[in-house]
Amino acid sequence: MTDDFTPTVEEILTLDAQSILPLRNPVMVVALEGWFDMAGAASAAVEALFDDEHRITVGEIEPDPLYDFTIERPHVEMVEGQLRTIRWPRNQIDVWRNELASRDVVLLLGVEPHLSWRTYCEAVLTTCEKLGCSLVVTVGAGAEQIPHSRSPLVTGSSTNHDLAQRLGLSTPTYQGVTGVVGVLHPTLEASDIPSVSLRVGIPHYLSNASHPLAVRSLQSHLSHVLGVGPGRDLSNDINQARMLHDELVATDPQLAMYVTMLEREFDRRAESIIPSADDLGAELEEFLRNLNNDDE
Repeated sequence: MTDDFTPTVEEILTLDAQSILPLRNPVMVVALEGWFDMAGAASAAVEALFDDEHRITVGEIEPDPLYDFTIERPHVEMVEGQLRTIRWPRNQIDVWRNELASRDVVLLLGVEPHLSWRTYCEAVLTTCEKLGCSLVVTVGAGAEQIPHSRSPLVTGSSTNHDLAQRLGLSTPTYQGVTGVVGVLHPTLEASDIPSVSLRVGIPHYLSNASHPLAVRSLQSHLSHVLGVGPGRDLSNDINQARMLHDELVATDPQLAMYVTMLEREFDRRAESIIPSADDLGAELEEFLRNLNNDDE
């Protein structure tokens, strides 16, 4: 530790890069539970898209200096009444490698840290550099005024003006409090690693209830953008959730009227405010090819 008790990257990052290199055109995907992931939809989308069979764990970010464990508490796991293990909040680094896909994908799945955000972001940057990632895609989910009966749109932005222009994305205009993802993007940009933020909406009246329809929207979008397979079928989860949400709305006439209004408004502006996932994927491939050519 340094004198002010701020950890260094070397103290929190464990990464076995040599065991997995070289990677094929790797891109990093970051999904962190917490402020930027309402109902855990973004993390669930990544889990649904990238199957365990093709994932290899190559590193992690040490939790002790990053969390207040009175807020993000560890879990005790028991087997037949005996203490098995204590499961601490993790930031796990996996490589997803499937020969049928066009690239390898580095996955950072974890929980948004409470402390030492700058060091945490530097650890993510170091991981990108050591594994040769040419792009980072962060995924999130947030409350929006949308109906639960429609597939929510996926919106995106990029701090890289060239990338934003090519993909038809916006550049960030938000001012105010932010999460660690808001710190990560400029950290990457300062080291010339482009990044994209993708976000799916969650009906705000569902509070923090799971919304598999939003999970599938983000899962499908990522699949097309990254050129990987469709992942796990969520149809049963979607149907079950739809019945539960319909029952919830039916018990409140005012809420039912509000949802009907949201449906009409959603249908009126049905076209996505960003290009289709297929178009976005094609443009992203072209951007990365040009980027790689410039580095040669």
